[in-house]
Amino acid sequence: MCPSSLSASTIPQSAASPPDLSSAFNLQSSLRVWLYASKILAPRFAPEWLSTDRLPLLFAACMLHDIGSAAHLADKPERFEVSGADEAAGLIKKYNADADTHEQFTEDQIHSIWTAIAVHTSPHIGERISPLARIIREGPLIDFSFYKNSLGDDDQELKDVRVEAEKRFPRLEVEKALGDAVVEHAVHIPEKAPSGSWPGDLLRAKREDPGWEGVNKGF
Repeated sequence: MCPSSLSASTIPQSAASPPDLSSAFNLQSSLRVWLYASKILAPRFAPEWLSTDRLPLLFAACMLHDIGSAAHLADKPERFEVSGADEAAGLIKKYNADADTHEQFTEDQIHSIWTAIAVHTSPHIGERISPLARIIREGPLIDFSFYKNSLGDDDQELKDVRVEAEKRFPRLEVEKALGDAVVEHAVHIPEKAPSGSWPGDLLRAKREDPGWEGVNKGF
């Protein structure tokens, strides 16, 4: 899934030909989150996640964190974060089963990825349940400009990485596309948007202003 020679300053070659699991906006956003995770968040808050044995887990969690918005998961009854976590775990288990020559992920490692993805839209929980979950919580917050930088507003390193990330991987109106995808799933199966959840906020905003064509007001 991720080459053993992967360094925190590079994009894995495996990202050049990703499986057709989601749309372009999702792929680009996930690659930006990978840059924020490997260049900003892990070095500052969890440097152990840059070790050779953990870096593939970090990469997998970044690349799959929003896969629950993919069209082929629209019929799953769980909210998109949980259906995405289930899908990610299933893909990693399939990866384990399909190849005999690479080092496989353990059940504990797979569960750590599942947890990080499942809680990545949950404030205060995602930041504290595990170091990996904190990274997968805060990486998207950086991408959507919601990140409250503990080092202050004038963080030149963070600004520089954002410029690099958005130059290499354009945004493709991800806020609108992701919000619309989650709402589309929830309209199809309302159980996917329980009260108090991020999908629930998006669905409520859509119902309150169904004619609105911009970025979902609950985003």
